[in-house]
Amino acid sequence: MPKKRSGGGLSPMQQAAKFLGVSVLAGAVMAGIALPAAGALGLAAKGSVKGFDEIPANLKSPQLSQRTTILDNQGNQIATVYSRDRTVVDLKDISPYVQKAIVAIEDARFYKHGAVDLKGVLRAVNKNAQEGGVAQGASTLTQQLVKNYFIEEAGDDPTKVAEATQQTLGRKIRELKYAIQIEDKLGKKKILENYLNITFFGEQAYGVEAASQRYFSKHAKDLNLQESALLAGIVQSPSRYDPVNDEAEATKRRNTVLQRMAELGDISQREADQAKEKPLGLHTSRPKNGCITAVKGAGFFCDYARQVVLTDPVFGKTKEERARLWNQGGLTIRTTLDPQAQESVQASIKDHVYKSDPVATAATVVEPGTGKILAMGQSRPYGVNTNNDETTINLSVNQDMGGGAGYQPGSTFKPIVAAAAVEGGKAPTQEYSSPYEMAYPSPVSACNGKVWRNDPYRPAKLKNENESEHGPYGMSEATAKSVNTYYVQLISDIGICPVVDMAKKMGVARADGRKIDQAPSIALGTQEMSPLTMASAYATFASRGMYCTPVAIESVTKKVGSEQKSLAVPKSTCSRAMSEKTADTLSTLLKGVVEDGTGQEAGLGSRPSAGKTGTTDERYAAWFVGYTPNMAGAVWVGDPQHKRKMTSITIGGIPHDKVYGGEVPGPIWRDMMTGALEGKPAPDFHLIDIPDANDEGDQGKGDRGGQDGNNGDTTGQVIGGLIGGLTNGGTANGGATGDTSTGGIGGTFPKPTFSLPGNFIQGQGNGGNNGNGHGGGRH
Repeated sequence: MPKKRSGGGLSPMQQAAKFLGVSVLAGAVMAGIALPAAGALGLAAKGSVKGFDEIPANLKSPQLSQRTTILDNQGNQIATVYSRDRTVVDLKDISPYVQKAIVAIEDARFYKHGAVDLKGVLRAVNKNAQEGGVAQGASTLTQQLVKNYFIEEAGDDPTKVAEATQQTLGRKIRELKYAIQIEDKLGKKKILENYLNITFFGEQAYGVEAASQRYFSKHAKDLNLQESALLAGIVQSPSRYDPVNDEAEATKRRNTVLQRMAELGDISQREADQAKEKPLGLHTSRPKNGCITAVKGAGFFCDYARQVVLTDPVFGKTKEERARLWNQGGLTIRTTLDPQAQESVQASIKDHVYKSDPVATAATVVEPGTGKILAMGQSRPYGVNTNNDETTINLSVNQDMGGGAGYQPGSTFKPIVAAAAVEGGKAPTQEYSSPYEMAYPSPVSACNGKVWRNDPYRPAKLKNENESEHGPYGMSEATAKSVNTYYVQLISDIGICPVVDMAKKMGVARADGRKIDQAPSIALGTQEMSPLTMASAYATFASRGMYCTPVAIESVTKKVGSEQKSLAVPKSTCSRAMSEKTADTLSTLLKGVVEDGTGQEAGLGSRPSAGKTGTTDERYAAWFVGYTPNMAGAVWVGDPQHKRKMTSITIGGIPHDKVYGGEVPGPIWRDMMTGALEGKPAPDFHLIDIPDANDEGDQGKGDRGGQDGNNGDTTGQVIGGLIGGLTNGGTANGGATGDTSTGGIGGTFPKPTFSLPGNFIQGQGNGGNNGNGHGGGRH
């Protein structure tokens, strides 16, 4: 028996013998007979035929991976994504030139032989023996189709791909059996159609339609002779004959195909010669794959939709099932994205925060009552080029959906505390002393009978933003001015558990998946949240107490053959988080924030709006979260790495000594919501009457909220002012707000121990609704 050459590998005779053995075996398979066990070749053949009989009889054509198209809620394309760029088309939609060219160069006897071409086998054996190697193959188009089936089934698993392409006798035998089955069931035209749809044409293009678009920017049905010959020639070696990277080699290969077509009579020699003289005529299109191609800055929303498919059990019980669905593609996903809102969000972000700024911004808009995500954007572009300030981290969503660990929402969490208090029976006129600085009250009840206690030796303390902020305050003014000490006193009064429960009902959870800490400090927004979470929570106020889980997908269809099959999609679950009265109370409180409080720069003019500012300790983050009755949105600005404090900083070309929630996020919110709501109805809130803490002139509370006592006589004004100051514990020129039961922190008079008739405090005669002395009034 010939020995191996010194350089390794088989000699030409050994290669020929091996190839001949496989080929004879193929003939034996077709004839349904077993070869005699004669020598090593015979034994191998005998064992292989036995294995042939044990191969399962049925080969199912795989569901070919195709493009998935993602649409907005108007049906406009956002992006196309795919693991393999392929668009399956019928044979009638493929140029006849392509059909003839691929048969001519890959399997000239395709219409004359069965699954295996014995003449082709013998010709290849002779050619390979002469060349001293495997210069020519003998696989038919049917056998190649089976091989591609195996590769398609392997997906992106490198081990399975290697098994599907390994040059072993066992694989060839399995390939042969399935080729026989396919020939019997499909017929020649269907085999050719499947082959042209599955084959790889290089440059990320799978199937002739994708290849036609990639190289010529046209449909496969419109390909001319020379274009068809070029594509047919690529198939044998997509890297070697790549016309984009090696025009000369690709041209030579194209001309070989043209000549072969002439030899077979598919075209005349004259037609072949004329086509050979023409340039390749490439008109390439760049691959448009993935969320990086999304329009209107919707890359992050596109990625969120992908995450939904990969994580929601409605798309498959297991992670593997969902991944298979996504990778196979062929999906048309209609989303909730509103193009007007999305465009407005991105325009506002671009105007206010540059992608190269030391901090970033993220914004999300949702629809109250449905949970639909209408827009999602950020200043850092979607992509993998970090040198271009790109990122694939979606700053708007939770960590398990492709986001970061979240950001402290600061005072935007206070309305959740207020909602828990009002829902639990606290009046919105509730007052607390609210000093500028104080230790956290202790003890405070928590969930499950637990109690939070401050350290008696080194008590944790907090203070308000400015020293001028000291109470007493009622809920309206404390919310408008975002008074920290008020809200800590409020949560200490009602307990931590009602706040945690209310947060849960409103869908408020930490972005990193951890449980919310049970400490009074949560009232100040110390737990990291995402913009989507906060926007959805505030939508609860807008929908008068109904919380709806956020959704991004409205419908999904999957292409199966030539039909579209509808798939189930996740639905928003809406539940009552609070009574309508509580929600309306919060809308009344938060409307005051944008009218008279810290959020005035976020106001929408004549359109009713409500919201809350938030700025964290050390200014690592600033927020504005707000809503109208028909849209809710959240804007966060900060350093995703939690390292850059927003002091002495320039954002969007504007320098800031200190960043506040109403100063940077507020205008972003205002502009994005203005554009998103343009042309849409402007309904009003269901407001309720919340008496101002000092709007009680008949009880001598200074001059806030009522008519001045100008119609009364001088005596009435003087006495009313004096008593107002005494009973409110304030100063003559208006110190910290007081009331009739508790002296103001800044008052200069002690709390009186006597009581006076209400009409005496009003003033004498026709003395208006209250005295004109500024007793306790805060402006």
